[in-house]
Amino acid sequence: MTNAFLEHVNFTVADPAKTAAQLCNWFGWKIRWHGPSKDNGTTYHVGNDTSYVAIYSTGTSAETTENSYATRGGLNHIGIVVDDLDATEKKILAGGYKTHNHADYEPGRRFYFNDENGIEFEVISYH
Repeated sequence: MTNAFLEHVNFTVADPAKTAAQLCNWFGWKIRWHGPSKDNGTTYHVGNDTSYVAIYSTGTSAETTENSYATRGGLNHIGIVVDDLDATEKKILAGGYKTHNHADYEPGRRFYFNDENGIEFEVISYH
């Protein structure tokens, strides 16, 4: 049997430098790499030593009104596990974002929020 793990996901944002800085602030991550990429774009790899998110932009990304939950291959949300759910929520709220769908069920507490790119994040704590 092969031991597999998720290394990264890649998604498009309007301003990869801004999104990378937010992810570092919210989740205590670091920028692992950044530089030029496909189609004259820019990419930031943001995460920890074992996994990351690739934040990409060509600088001309189009807005979409599609519902990701109804679109085959759509990105529905990104789940992030944190040690301190309340402290993380305070950071997100301080940035002007609204949190929603707070829940406490096995295996942990959670809430959701959307960033300015329309990406939904699920933030979870198992403590």
